[in-house]
Amino acid sequence: MEFEKRILCIGAGYVGGPTMAVIADKCPQYRVELVDINEERIRRWNSEDLPIYEPGLDEIVRRARGRNLFFTTEVATAIEHSDIIFVSVNTPTKAFGQGAGQAADLQYWEKTAYQILKHSHSDKIVVEKSTLPVRTAEAMQRILHSRGTSPRFDVLSNPEFLAEGTAVENLLQPDRVLVGCMNTESGHKACDQLEAIYANWVDRSRIIRTNIWSAELSKLVANAFLAQRISAINSISALCEKTEADVDEVAHSIGLDSRIGKKFLKAGIGFGGSCFKKDILNLVYICRQHGLDEVADFWERVVEINEYQQSRFVANMISEMFNTIAGKSILVLGFAFKADTGDTRESPAAQVCRRLLEEHAQLRLCDPKALENARKELIGVQGVSFHEDPYEAAENVHAVALLTDWQCYRELDYAKVFDRMEKPAFLFDGRNLLDHRRLFEIGFNVYPVGKSPLRQL
Repeated sequence: MEFEKRILCIGAGYVGGPTMAVIADKCPQYRVELVDINEERIRRWNSEDLPIYEPGLDEIVRRARGRNLFFTTEVATAIEHSDIIFVSVNTPTKAFGQGAGQAADLQYWEKTAYQILKHSHSDKIVVEKSTLPVRTAEAMQRILHSRGTSPRFDVLSNPEFLAEGTAVENLLQPDRVLVGCMNTESGHKACDQLEAIYANWVDRSRIIRTNIWSAELSKLVANAFLAQRISAINSISALCEKTEADVDEVAHSIGLDSRIGKKFLKAGIGFGGSCFKKDILNLVYICRQHGLDEVADFWERVVEINEYQQSRFVANMISEMFNTIAGKSILVLGFAFKADTGDTRESPAAQVCRRLLEEHAQLRLCDPKALENARKELIGVQGVSFHEDPYEAAENVHAVALLTDWQCYRELDYAKVFDRMEKPAFLFDGRNLLDHRRLFEIGFNVYPVGKSPLRQL
């Protein structure tokens, strides 16, 4: 079959995989290829056991794979034959040298730029899909044109605004598609081509064109604002617990104000995932590089409040369980950073578990999708076991800690859980997911976030 365009994505992870699958599904006239040096990841993309879990992704991949969606490890060949290249490689927080702990580690991004340069023999559009510091496109342009002006490369910024667990829905019905380009004739023509891809299923009124620097910065700022809202309501949850106010009632009341809105006002044990903390710290670093220390301090506090919320949750568990959890068994419900994903990167549940283990608690860990990643993350750690069945795991435990807001945990038979537990039985709802009055009636001592506890006399 002759395809109109050959689209390549370098990096077949949580962003590249779903994005290319949806493009392939909606644009059968294009050949879409994902390339990754991780052979096991590519093997799984070509199997029935995909390397990531996203609701609805399996069906889309099955429809398009082998038709116009392909997965490979052949980087050089894939680059050579492509027309448009999305770069979706990992840009973790730098762990060494200058900027350690805050700056983005761009070594994989830079290696990818040189690979594109080495294996390209025709003009190409290169699209930044990874989250990058503002003005990174300038460095990409310099690398790609370091051997002259032929072939020609046009660099665009097309940041992703996906939420894990709803990534497919976000791609199919995006709030906006942001495309940033250089203010040149060729830059605008390249932008036209990228817009034309999304226009196959996205209304053009939702495709927003900006300058390339605005597009790069918008991704960092969007994540910073969302995380800020979570830290803000979590800071208020601490005050609610001291004053007998109810954080859900407060959040509902302020969320009805059209100037504020109701989203991201759910109190809990904090935000996680691969983006929020990383992107805020990157923003902090960029601000300090430009001498904006007061701005950097403001955003750094968002991360500090998030970590405080997790420490506060554990401190409350210790206090309520008679000032010690050493040797006590705790059933942990959830390890993923949020429901509907198996991703455990920067999971607040993982941070809480580590703090509990530091107190010599014995953890019995359950999660419907993240057990495999949990085993990897806690490999070699003493005091933790992994369980598929929460009822079996509840045998003789002293407490339940609900740390991820999976719907299946709302539907558990907590009377059955209670019957298997040591008494007094404690339940700490780190997501305010459950019916706390009902749990109290069963016999639990119940501790929500940002609400008065329900203690048995």
